[in-house]
Parts: sequence; structure tokens; C-alpha cells
Amino acid sequence: MVPSPQDTHGSDAGNPARAVRDEDAFDVDAVAAWLRDHAAPAFAGVVDGKPEVRQFPDGASNLTYLLRYPDGDLILRRPPSGRKAKGAHDMSREFRVQSALAPVFPLVPRMVGFCEDHTVLGSDFYVMERVDGTILRQDFPPGLDLSVRDVSTLCANAVDVLVDLHRVDPCTPGLAEFGKGPGYVDRQVGGWVHRFRQARTEDVGEFAEVTSWLEEHQPEDAGYCPIHNDFRFDNLVLAPDDPLRIVGVLDWEMATLGDPLMDLGCTLAYWVQEDDDEFFHQFRRQPTTAPGMWSRAEVVGYYAEQTGLAVTPEQWRFYEAFGLFRLAVISQQIYYRYFHGQTHNPAYAVFGQATSYLANRARGVIG
Repeated sequence: MVPSPQDTHGSDAGNPARAVRDEDAFDVDAVAAWLRDHAAPAFAGVVDGKPEVRQFPDGASNLTYLLRYPDGDLILRRPPSGRKAKGAHDMSREFRVQSALAPVFPLVPRMVGFCEDHTVLGSDFYVMERVDGTILRQDFPPGLDLSVRDVSTLCANAVDVLVDLHRVDPCTPGLAEFGKGPGYVDRQVGGWVHRFRQARTEDVGEFAEVTSWLEEHQPEDAGYCPIHNDFRFDNLVLAPDDPLRIVGVLDWEMATLGDPLMDLGCTLAYWVQEDDDEFFHQFRRQPTTAPGMWSRAEVVGYYAEQTGLAVTPEQWRFYEAFGLFRLAVISQQIYYRYFHGQTHNPAYAVFGQATSYLANRARGVIG
């Protein structure tokens, strides 16, 4: 089975936190002391004492830990060890994005504190509240029996959350610093092509056909707004009392200001539907093949209807191909660390194969 490059920290039983891996351990006493002195006032009563620390096992990018206190659970996020792509794993940025969005997009978790003192943990890190609810993984969990109509409603609600994010005013105080203005599509294509070349290993192809096509077929920016860049069901938290209601959006590592259709294209790169080939089904980490789930084309159509953006199938080819290529690069960046012995997690050994498959899938989209 091909693992998915993702981070996870929900309250569900399908992805329980486990003992911390030796290579990812840190000084719990030092972190606990820092939190007692620096936690946001609203969490002062939570961070007394020393927490039990567990690690969420599925994260292949930033490392995510559960801090279990008697009076509540918190989440700690930190970068991985080893070589990191320039601009990636920026804990300060991830913390500030969510802090800026909180007044206008209430589905971000509340921030507890950010630490840039490397004597505490060895790197920057931040801590936030844990949002209570269910996170969907590969399949619906036992006991969550949704009708076909309910599943379709859940799809609509998820896309509506993305639409709501894209409607946030990019001039909201604190948000403007996260964007560079017009030219987002061009910067993204150039940036991801460069990242791929930096992370390429000798056992992975160059994919010149895909990179050249993306460079030559760039559309003008379709808009400028806050975008998540990793929007999937396994980054959404469903209300404990209503599995059709979304109460949290997680993993803002790649959030920025940019083109909303690029965000949608990246979302649908992860969206495996029933008629996809067998290998792509191995990528599935969300229940997008369940009865009632929409096809990728239906998602695009609904999003266009809600936003007023016109997207023809021919226009959509670029966003689909880019989303697949970007996912291939993310996979390759993870594989690079494994290939060079910077991490020894055996689950990462197959990411090189995943990179090649995704690039070939993008090649099929461009024809």
C-alpha cells in the first residue's frame, strides 16, 4: 500500500496516537516548563504539571504529538529532522497564519503558543488546542452509518468550507504578509519544478514533458484569496454530535494567499474515485469512493457554481495536472530524506514509486 504524505492529529479512534519514536523524542520536562510560562492565558489552567506525550504515526511532513494533560489535550507541531526544502516546515508561519485567520474563519484551532528558543526542543515548535470530533480516514469508521444522501451532503458541506475560506478578504489584518500579489500561478509552477529538481534522486526520472507543459500552459490567476493548499477530508474535523457538520480545519503548513483554482486542483489530486486504476486506489486516505461521494468533475462543477468561476474541462486540465505534479514533488521530498538515510521509517521506502506514478498520471492528463 502506498502511504500518503500527510499530517494527522484528530480525535478519532482510526488514527490513535502511539508511543513516540526514538528518533522523534524530545525533552518533555523542558516543553512543559516552557508552556507553563508562555501559554496563552486561556490555557493557563490546562498546562499545569507534566503531560503524557504520544505521537501521531501517519505524519510524513511535520511531526505531530498529543500532549495529554488532566484538564485537556493539546497538540504540538515541530519540523522533521534532516534536510528540508527552503521555506518548508516554517512553524512560525503556520502559527501566524492560523492566528490571523481565527477572527474571520472560526474553523482554525485556537493557538496556545509558539516557541523559537531551540534550547527547549531543538527546533521551533508551536502548540494548539485539540479540536474534538471525528476525522475521516480511508473508510468511514465503524458505527458511522451514513446514507448515500448524507454522504452527498457531506461532500457539499466540505466544498462549502473551502468556498468560505476563499471568500475571506485577503486584506484582513495579519493576512497580507502571507501573499506576494499577482503572478501566483507562475510562481507556483516555477517553485515546484525547482523543488523537484532539488529533491530528485538518481532512481527517479526527470519528468521534463510534464514540467515543460506546465510552464507553457499557465493560465492567468483566477483570483487572490486565502488558500489552504492541503484541503482534504482527513484534515477536517466533524462534530461529535453531527457527522455532517465540519467544526475544524487542520494542517495549515502550506496555507498562503493565492489562486483559488490552484487550491482546488491540489485538493482533487488526493481525491480517488471509484473508476480510478488499481494503483491510484492505493493512495486513497479518505472515503471518496463510498456510495454518495462525488466525482472530481462534480466537485469542480459545484465549486464553480458556488463561486461563479467558469471552468471548462479544457481549462481544468492545467489545475489537475499541476495538482498531481505538486503531490509528486511532495512525495519525492519525503523519499529524498529516506533515500539519503535522514529518516529510517520503512513506510517512506515506497515514496519513490509514488512519485513516478503521480508524474505519469499528470502526463496522462496533459495528453
